Amino acid sequence: MNEQRKDILDMLAEGKITTEEAEQLIAALEPDQPPAASSLGARPKGKAKYLRLVVHTLEDGEPGRVDVRVPLQLLRAGVQLAALIPPQALERANAELNKSGVPFDLAQVKPEHLEALVEHLDELTMEVEQPDAQVRVFCE
Repeated sequence: MNEQRKDILDMLAEGKITTEEAEQLIAALEPDQPPAASSLGARPKGKAKYLRLVVHTLEDGEPGRVDVRVPLQLLRAGVQLAALIPPQALERANAELNKSGVPFDLAQVKPEHLEALVEHLDELTMEVEQPDAQVRVFCE
């Protein structure tokens, strides 16, 4: 590993730059290489490990940023833990979801259906652009 690449990775580890910025800097070090897949809006093939939500806003003239990276393994663990929730609690949670306009039955979420859900999330890419905000949801 050359010294410049190590410096970039150190800055990333210290939180001084984002993963996208580190990727761009590393790509700039290797101009003869094709651009990285994520810089083109796609990610390399393989199983997704994270669900990512990135929000850029401009509120009152000040830029804001939210960057959330949720491990899909957490989703798997959550579904397995949901099996331990007492039926009365599930009924109350479903009632609250319905009251909020989300007709979803938590009792129907089964571990055996989870991998299909994760596979569909793997294909998810959502981008929303408004004059004062940009939202992107994807898997990586």
